[in-house]
Amino acid sequence: MPFTGFDLKYPEYEVTTPHTNLTFNVRSLNVSEEEKMKGSLISPNKITEHLNKCIYETLVKKPTIIKDFESFLRICTLKDRDALLYGLYHITYEEVRNYDITCSSCNKTYPVTIQASDTFNFNMYPEKNILKKQVKKELPVSKGITVYIRQPSLYEEMMAIKNLSSRPGSSIELITETLIIDRFEQDMKDDKKSKVYNDRIDILDAYLTLPARDKRIIHKTYQDEFGKYGMELKMKTFCQHCSAEEDVDIDLVSQFFRMVYSA
Repeated sequence: MPFTGFDLKYPEYEVTTPHTNLTFNVRSLNVSEEEKMKGSLISPNKITEHLNKCIYETLVKKPTIIKDFESFLRICTLKDRDALLYGLYHITYEEVRNYDITCSSCNKTYPVTIQASDTFNFNMYPEKNILKKQVKKELPVSKGITVYIRQPSLYEEMMAIKNLSSRPGSSIELITETLIIDRFEQDMKDDKKSKVYNDRIDILDAYLTLPARDKRIIHKTYQDEFGKYGMELKMKTFCQHCSAEEDVDIDLVSQFFRMVYSA
């Protein structure tokens, strides 16, 4: 008798996104979806695309304002995706197994098994729409230069990677790092109108010319105003070789793909 399908209800996990305060239900991955992910040749500039699609396809309940994949990308932030990925990982795999840690004291590596729910910390953004917020910051070293800092959406991340990843000198890390900048403004002499740089290529080029201290000010401002809201997986471990205590931030994205490919 041919297989006609099981009457299955996949396990689900409710997630509230920390930046947009929206509630979703994500379901466990099935074997077919794992195999599909493993069968895809994922280059570094395609990881976020595959991850976004994977998360979206496992949403069994979502807010009514999420009409399709594009609206999901436009409404949710990178920190929201972290929370959704945590829900997907937790309901699919439960534990973070064989997570390798390199001890900062003796430089030896040792594996640990982590109960994800025991390491989970969550801090909700207290206002309504984080995507409309911008913070103006005058740079202390680059006199006359003002930066406007914001929280990017998944859609803005996708478009930046699509348009800039093939440009010489534009690494994925650098593109992602500069997404928090909405624009630069430069004061002009003789009361002329300020010069505005809001094209992503101009922003990237301008960012690379900044003094190192200005870069740190930008990222500290982002962390204080936006970055501290979200979820994190943090735990204490003890080195198996020298017993040194280690505070570990778990990279859930790399661990997720590791679990998919090892399944």
